[in-house]
Order: sequence, then C-alpha cells, then structure tokens
Amino acid sequence: MIYLLDVSVLLALLLETHVHHDRVTEWAEGKQMALCPITELGFIRISVAVYKSTMVQARQTLLDFQASDAPLFIPASISALAGIPAPDSKKSTDWYLANLAAVHGMKWATLDSLANHPAAELL
Repeated sequence: MIYLLDVSVLLALLLETHVHHDRVTEWAEGKQMALCPITELGFIRISVAVYKSTMVQARQTLLDFQASDAPLFIPASISALAGIPAPDSKKSTDWYLANLAAVHGMKWATLDSLANHPAAELL
C-alpha cells in the first residue's frame, strides 16, 4: 500500500520537535509514502509559521526527505468537486487529500481521529 501523507503526518515525520514524531517515525518504517503539492505547501507554511524554520530550512528539509526516502509525487490532479464531499468547510482540504489518495489507489495517512473517510488510515 502507498500512503499519501497528510500535512500533520509529514510535519511529525520530519520535525523531531513535533509531539508525534516518534509515533509517526515508527509507523513510517518500511512504508511507501507519497506527497502532493498540497502536502508540500502545507509543510512549508507550518514549518515556517509555527516551528520557526526559515523558508530555506523548510525547503531543504523536504528536499532531504525526498532524497533519502524517495516518496512518490502525485499531482493535485482532481477537481475539488471530485469524490466524497467534505462534511464541512474545515475538512475540505483533508477530504480533497483523501479523495486524491483514493483516485490513485492509495490510503491517506492522517493523525486526525475524526477523519471518517474510506481512504483514511489513522496513525
């Protein structure tokens, strides 16, 4: 199985100071992972805004991960209207990622215990 990483999972995996770093690192062992533009952009945005990385550091962290773990890259290739509708506006990006994963035969790896989508894989 291939797992499209949620932004929270990507943050936890790549940032040692993240509260779920150990949990996600253990889960990721031996897994085939995937990223898309939304997860990359979310990682950069939150790394800089919350974790106080510089833009250069955040981008380098992603580049290092791509070089070491070789996650697949999938384009954000479906319409926001494709797939299962989000239950509310706060979940619209999450449901987009889950729908994108489903279209590609993947699971969407998330830390969100309220992610009630058939493609969701709760870590």
